[in-house]
Amino acid sequence: MTDLKTLSGNWRQTLTIYLHRRAITLFFLGFSAGLPILLVFSSLSFWMREADVSRSTIGFFSWVGLAYGFKWVWSPLVDRLPLPLLSKLLGRRRAWLLLSQIFIAGSLVGMAVTDPALDLWTMAMFAVMVAFGSATQDIVIDAYRIESADKDLQAALVATYMVGYRLAMILATAGVLTIAAWFTVNEGSYDQYPWQMAYLIMAGCMAVGIITTLVINEPAEPPRQELELRAKQWMANNAHLPGFIVRTLGWVYGAVICPFLDFLIRYRWHALLVLGLISTYRICDVVMGIMANPFYVDLGYTKQEVAAITKVYGVIMTLVGAGIGGGLMVRFGVMKILFAGGLLAALSNLLFAFLAGVGHDLTWLTVVISLDNLAGGVATAAFIAYLSSLTNVSYSATQYALFSSVMALFPKFLAGFSGVMVDSMGYPSFFTATALMGIPSLLLILLAWKLNMTPAEK
Repeated sequence: MTDLKTLSGNWRQTLTIYLHRRAITLFFLGFSAGLPILLVFSSLSFWMREADVSRSTIGFFSWVGLAYGFKWVWSPLVDRLPLPLLSKLLGRRRAWLLLSQIFIAGSLVGMAVTDPALDLWTMAMFAVMVAFGSATQDIVIDAYRIESADKDLQAALVATYMVGYRLAMILATAGVLTIAAWFTVNEGSYDQYPWQMAYLIMAGCMAVGIITTLVINEPAEPPRQELELRAKQWMANNAHLPGFIVRTLGWVYGAVICPFLDFLIRYRWHALLVLGLISTYRICDVVMGIMANPFYVDLGYTKQEVAAITKVYGVIMTLVGAGIGGGLMVRFGVMKILFAGGLLAALSNLLFAFLAGVGHDLTWLTVVISLDNLAGGVATAAFIAYLSSLTNVSYSATQYALFSSVMALFPKFLAGFSGVMVDSMGYPSFFTATALMGIPSLLLILLAWKLNMTPAEK
């Protein structure tokens, strides 16, 4: 009985950590981060398919998301460069947060007033702007999360961040589809106006992130002694150069070179293994996800059906998965749950191959979406915690941006060919192929585990 009480108390303590002040803050920041991303992916693909844009074009349009894969390029500026006036008023992190959020809202308005049936290039421009602003916001939020709490809290922060993130996804997908359906006069014909209203409302919803940024506290400045020492030594070794050049290059060395150098010094040749693991972990989900909405459209599901099942119920199951993943990581560690989540996420893609054979069936769609999103929630929570564990707090923004960029770059590039793959092999074979794409990451996790490259060993 004592053991049962102890076990119950341990789990109760594990769950109450989600009520920590920082965890609640990350819930709202997660909402702000989750709102824009699917407005340039999933919802936009539905809009474009209704506008009779080809599947191949929709697939290539996903390259808009490469902004997330290259955010490490400008992350040193976000990490170290103060913004005029805003940085003095709000602090380093909050200033960049506010700027990126306002930029996202304005770009969403641009998407709203553009018709993809008439002007794909303008729509692409505004979508890239949304992705760029969203990627910049992600850089700041990730750094804020790492800097604002100890490692013991990171699993809880990841979980509450994901809850806010996924709730925003409900709004950005089910909400958009519901709003568009509400303003639709004739379901069988295309009209830009319903989508325009939906995207204007989404732009207004960015106020949640803006208000959060204005009321939260700026995190404490992370220790910079190592960075400053390296930069000063580099400047001393190059004192023969003109003063302005020395100071400028010294800043670049400290802000840009040092974060990457620190990662290579800590992991040496194992850095290649880490980067390989990161670049392949979510590849099966990313490649499959681009064709999910065109798949639903081609099977004859209506916007209301997709909204009700895939974008509401499915996201709720993702939140359940994230909560389970966060609790399991506290109890069993990151690496075990990282492997389990990756395996489940890959296997769940096979369910879509089964659904392609079943056709239009709401019951099976509910089952498939439930299991897929539950697995995805566990995998995502574990992956974010793993990326956070790799980061040196002195270089939090730049290093995490590097890791998350590596995660996004190759999968999103490959996802650009997803429409071509579906056209050439059909949906069942496509979903089976995406499931097999998860095998390399599982092998790399086992290798990293064998080499004791776990967060506890870092």
